[in-house]
Amino acid sequence: MMRWIVGSSLKFRFLVVAVAAALMYFGMERIRSMPVDVFPEFAPPLVEIQTEGIGMTAAEVEDLITLPLEELLRGTPELDILRSKSVTGLSAIRIIFKMGIDQLHARQLVQERLALAAHTLPLSAGAPIMLQPLSATSRTMKIGITSKEHNLVDLSMTAYWTIKFRLMQVPGVANVPIWGERIKLLAVLVDPELLRVYDLTLSDVEKAVSEALEFSALPYSKHAKLQTEGFIDTPNQRLALRYVLPVFEAQDLAKIPLEGHDGKSVLLGKVAEVKWDTWPMIGDAVVNGGPGLMMIVEKLPWANTLDVTRGVDEALAALKPGLSGIEIDAQIFRPATFIELALRNLTSALLIGCLLVIIVLGAFLFEWRAALISVVAIPLSLVAGALVLYVRGTTINTMVLAGFVIAVGEVDGRHHSRGLARGSKRHRLCHADRGGDVDTGLPHGRPVGRLLPTPGPLLRARRAGLDGDRPDRHSGAGPDASGLGGDRAP
Repeated sequence: MMRWIVGSSLKFRFLVVAVAAALMYFGMERIRSMPVDVFPEFAPPLVEIQTEGIGMTAAEVEDLITLPLEELLRGTPELDILRSKSVTGLSAIRIIFKMGIDQLHARQLVQERLALAAHTLPLSAGAPIMLQPLSATSRTMKIGITSKEHNLVDLSMTAYWTIKFRLMQVPGVANVPIWGERIKLLAVLVDPELLRVYDLTLSDVEKAVSEALEFSALPYSKHAKLQTEGFIDTPNQRLALRYVLPVFEAQDLAKIPLEGHDGKSVLLGKVAEVKWDTWPMIGDAVVNGGPGLMMIVEKLPWANTLDVTRGVDEALAALKPGLSGIEIDAQIFRPATFIELALRNLTSALLIGCLLVIIVLGAFLFEWRAALISVVAIPLSLVAGALVLYVRGTTINTMVLAGFVIAVGEVDGRHHSRGLARGSKRHRLCHADRGGDVDTGLPHGRPVGRLLPTPGPLLRARRAGLDGDRPDRHSGAGPDASGLGGDRAP
């Protein structure tokens, strides 16, 4: 079989050269579009579900939310591990599937079972939310946001409504959580002593505040959802009516009346402090030694780290003219920098390696054909291997690059050993009539890394190959102590 392949290649050598050139051209074009990352996707498919339980303790979240959801999800096909965590006001369930299952198929299996969970959870609990699929090394960038002109609340609103929404449009971005986020909201800080003085309860305050707003967070209040209060028919259309309360600022909310148990009304501002504030903080962010916000860009499992990073940089550059007084630092954590540096180093290493191969072959064999074969065979082998990975949808990472380096050593080592063996054979044929013999001491297939530390056999083989090609230079003397025969130039 091998004899037929070699014979056919020699017979149709021009066709082989044309195919090799086409392979190099199209291979380089495809390799440029391959996804590049630091590490491969080593984690099994994972689906995470989070459910809010407003006002619930950790024990109540576990009993009322986590356990019912676990019972529904326990029979999911291809399920490997089911983990859960219940904290104050939040339930988190992580479903780990067996290796090899498709990520989107796993999410579909979970979504089918979540549809049944709405009837088993309490009314005060939120809807179970399935988080976005994330890569094993999901954090693509960390972006620090600081400002000397805006406070952290206003900065958080700009980051949430402007920067985050723009970054979510970048292809490959799964989520952009914000550390240290302070969302602006109306806060009612009730004084218990004043409630006791006016004979009011906290439930009275909650009910009055929820009904004063256009959209209530209490499911049992009158304004739990937006309602149409009627309509007006005109000759060509129907106009819907909606009742909107005039609550726009904190002072407006402080003027709403609270109905006491004795029939008297008390303004909300007399029993509570109403102001613009934020939620209670759990943790915070420090940017360059000072207060600020930290935006974490997380990517999808099939996203390209370099493409995502370039897209985020372009989005930030487009937003910069409209973000006066806000400083954005996108260099805090940026794996794409490591990848770009590694690719540049790899390119330099390959060029230097090819140059060293040419020098080694020229110094040891003095054959330009052997050097040319190595220069062509090494990049052609790498491109062919990269094309196979491209067809299989593999991501270029450190493991793949390490495999390429080892493969280059094997390919070049086999070519070296064959060239040295051919030179030794020619030498033995030229000295057969004189009884001269040479032992290269080199087995076939030894890599370059193992050839370099053995200069003695290499030098003997080099001189054997040279003198075997030039029999007229031998003096005809018997073999000397080195075993080279009398092969000194006259």
